[in-house]
Amino acid sequence: MNRALSTLAALTATAPLALLLAGCSVQEAAENAASDAASKVSTAAADEVKGRVCALVEDGLVSLGEQQLLSGLVGAAESAGVPEDITTPMRQIADAGDQVPADSVKNLKDACA
Repeated sequence: MNRALSTLAALTATAPLALLLAGCSVQEAAENAASDAASKVSTAAADEVKGRVCALVEDGLVSLGEQQLLSGLVGAAESAGVPEDITTPMRQIADAGDQVPADSVKNLKDACA
């Protein structure tokens, strides 16, 4: 009986520690999975925005309508983590007004290649 009580006391004393350690492992695994998923979503978003932008300048010309589309995509591209070699000329084209800078269009097209 004393041995059974000793074993029960030992289990009672160590059970919270074991649960705490197991909980940390589960929490770490959950945090890693969430981080990996967020990273994949972010990469997919950046790739999607980049694809749309690059399709607009594929021919090396930017119409007024395409300029307006680029203007609308600049913030999304920056937020999604699209590289600056793409977002900088995008911003220049978006901010250009009526005269789209040919060098910015070329830089953007080159960055998309």
